[in-house]
This record gives sequence, C-alpha cells and structure tokens, in this order.
Amino acid sequence: MNRWYPFVGARADFRCEYCRAPERGANFAFEVEHIHPQALEGQTVSENLALSCRACNLFKADHVVGVDPETGVSVRLFHPRNDVWTDHFELDYATAQISGVTAIGRATTSRLRLNSSLQISARRLWIGMGIL
Repeated sequence: MNRWYPFVGARADFRCEYCRAPERGANFAFEVEHIHPQALEGQTVSENLALSCRACNLFKADHVVGVDPETGVSVRLFHPRNDVWTDHFELDYATAQISGVTAIGRATTSRLRLNSSLQISARRLWIGMGIL
C-alpha cells in the first residue's frame, strides 16, 4: 500500500476526489494519485496528492487539461487541493449523473468520463445504499 494512503484517504474522507465515489462501495483501496503528474515533474508532496478511484485515475492519466465540450476551449482540470467540488460539479440523485457547472467541471467530467454507464450504475447503487 502507498505510504501516503492513510493521510490522503482520511483527508478525502475515503472518497474519490474527482467523482466522489465512496471507497467503502469498492472491493479494494483507492489509489493515491498525483494531481500534477510525475511525468510532468509533479512532486510527491501532500498538496499534490489526491485519493482517486481506479476509473478516474486511469482516465486522468497524466492529463492536466481537458476540453470543455460546451465551448471547445481547453481548460485545466479540477484540482482537489485548490478547487471546491461543489463549485464545479452537481450530482443529480435522480439520474445519478454528475454535471459540470463550470468549464473546469465540464472538461473534467468529459476527460474522466464521470458519466460512463458503469459509473452511473455504480452511483445508482451507492445512492440506493445511502452511501453517496
């Protein structure tokens, strides 16, 4: 297990800092992710680490920008240490979809594929269980 996991996990309340998935709804610990990737000279320091589910970590990869599908403009992705989730995203509990309410939110939703069919199915289960 990543040595940063206890600190990063507790700070994130054991939820993915991108899609808000609850770790207790998964069958394994979430990943400690570099917000600014090591491939782009990101440091392994607490301010640059986030808790990420496997799906978000895979789709984010080493990206730091995405395209806002509404405007076609490239913008930076959501930064869990600098941004507030509710400023950029909304969760519709009826549809289990996450909507980006800013360019950053829309670009992140698109880049990380936050509304894939598997994500929505899982979110519906978590909502039904009362853990999301």
